[in-house]
Amino acid sequence: MELSAGIQSSLAGRYASALFDLASEAGTVTAVESDLDNLDAALTESEDLRAFIRNPEISRSQIAGVMSGIGAHLGLSDLTKNFLGVLADNRRVSALPGMIRAFTTIAAAQRGEVQAEVASAHALTDEQISTLETKLRAREGRTVKLKSRVDPDLLGGLVVTIGSQRIDSSIRTRLNSLAQAMKATGA
Repeated sequence: MELSAGIQSSLAGRYASALFDLASEAGTVTAVESDLDNLDAALTESEDLRAFIRNPEISRSQIAGVMSGIGAHLGLSDLTKNFLGVLADNRRVSALPGMIRAFTTIAAAQRGEVQAEVASAHALTDEQISTLETKLRAREGRTVKLKSRVDPDLLGGLVVTIGSQRIDSSIRTRLNSLAQAMKATGA
């Protein structure tokens, strides 16, 4: 499997790679990926949880207790629970969001997929997401796993991010470009 040097050299990437290797050996990559999706959703939904994992004043035992509770509450697999325990012991829980992203990227690469994120001003319908996935698949030449999010600040249009590439067709960007052009011409 070929991964970018950035993923392999980052702290989050090294932990994610180790977790992926263990999950591969155990045949539980899909289960761990699902666990990490659930953890990501919990982190996205809870500002308190995000603040907790970043707080350097929390003791290892407190972090371990909370991570164990989250693992039980979310019904995580044993491997994922053990992984959270290792993160707590090593005081690396603050890097969990990056580890989740890196694991998802590694798993997608293993399946021959590419990760993409689309931001839109309003929630996209299943049909719109399917159409966008088809167009991105044709553009990329491989399966595209699309994750969507809503960003009302865009006003309209889409911002699609595939790896380090960004396709920005948002109204906000168009208005900013128009404003810059008007300033340049003195209009």
